[in-house]
This record gives sequence, structure tokens and C-alpha cells, in this order.
Amino acid sequence: MVEGLPPNGALARRLSGHHWEHRDFLTADLRDLLAYLVTDFRNANKAEDAPVQPPPEPVWRPEKPGAKKKRQKKARREATEARNAYLGIVALATPQHAEKG
Repeated sequence: MVEGLPPNGALARRLSGHHWEHRDFLTADLRDLLAYLVTDFRNANKAEDAPVQPPPEPVWRPEKPGAKKKRQKKARREATEARNAYLGIVALATPQHAEKG
């Protein structure tokens, strides 16, 4: 029953949670890359005493509900793993500086 439905139809928009198509994501990626190239060019050719331009903000993109929470949870987990790995290295290299648990 759902075979042959258009990829940008109402069902596809409902399942993805947004109305963006593949070309919209590609356009946003191209815009981001072009903005980075322009910023890099300006920083490479600036006067020596001029401040460095910060990198541009990426274009907003739609995401599924809950994706932000998943991304934040993953970042916290990776930060915890990195901290534990660092403490392990410190404990091996310099036992006098290891945290006492």
C-alpha cells in the first residue's frame, strides 16, 4: 500500500519530521563549505596586525525530535571516557599525581 509513494510526500515528511529533501541538505553543506573557504582566505590574506576572523556558524538543519538530547548524552559519555583514559595515563606515568579514590 505504501509502495510507490513520492519521496517528498506527506508520509515521508511525517516519518522524517521535516520537509527538507536531499538537495536542501546538499545546498546547506555547500553554503557551509563556501563560508569556511571565504573565512580561511580572508584569514590567510589579512594584515599581520588584524584579528583573526572566527569560523562561521553552520546553517541550521532540521533534525528528528530527541536528536539533540542523544547528541548531548553521547558528548557527555565521550567526555567521561576521555577523562578516565587521561587519569589512567597519569596514574601509570606519575603514580604520585594519580587521584586517590
